[in-house]
Amino acid sequence: MTPFTAELIGTMILIVFGGGVCAGVNLKKTFSHGSGWIVIVFGWGFAVMLGAYVAGDISGAHLNPALTISLAVAGKFLWSQVPSYIAAQMIGAFLGAVIVWLFYYPHWEQTDDPAAKLSVFSTAPAIPNLFFNLISEMIGTFFLVFILLVMGAEGMAFADGLKNLIVGFLIVAIGISLGGATGYAINPARDLGPRLAHFLLPIPGKGDSNWGYAWVPVVGPVIGGIVAAWTYQILF
Repeated sequence: MTPFTAELIGTMILIVFGGGVCAGVNLKKTFSHGSGWIVIVFGWGFAVMLGAYVAGDISGAHLNPALTISLAVAGKFLWSQVPSYIAAQMIGAFLGAVIVWLFYYPHWEQTDDPAAKLSVFSTAPAIPNLFFNLISEMIGTFFLVFILLVMGAEGMAFADGLKNLIVGFLIVAIGISLGGATGYAINPARDLGPRLAHFLLPIPGKGDSNWGYAWVPVVGPVIGGIVAAWTYQILF
């Protein structure tokens, strides 16, 4: 398996399990309907962990364009590989969203709320305020990238497989503490790839894909990740 394929499959797995938990919670007539935010954040934590286990030994399991760019800024990844990694992540995220759509196919028609359907694919702010929504995504991604960089620093050793488990719990921690304002995309591929799937797929009563907000979970994580990389370079 090549790094491109590993990033694609790892990101696809991330969205299948992450988007899947959102679908289970938000779509009508599922057994998990209405089970709430804690279920969602743990679902996303496990989703990242599983994607990382699949891709980690091959590509490093970035699974996130903001992380890929940040690692390049920090001098820990080649800029020449950034485009191919981001392309793989976007394709994988799109394919993962298509799988979620297919898996929950009967439930789309049973769900009346277009916002609930969109929430399976992409994030939205609890209180729309583009400036502060952007700040929220920047801060959430800053802590994601900074902590990952510190975890990867020289002298920081983990037993085989333990690091990916810790990363999963890091996603849970960010979701519980910093996810309530914007749904914590903290990953451009996680939001943009599935949002495009929402736009293209024949989902009954889906409404619009909220493209006016779509730039926030793309730009915010990239800026936050770059600031985290600079901070890491200054401190370490």
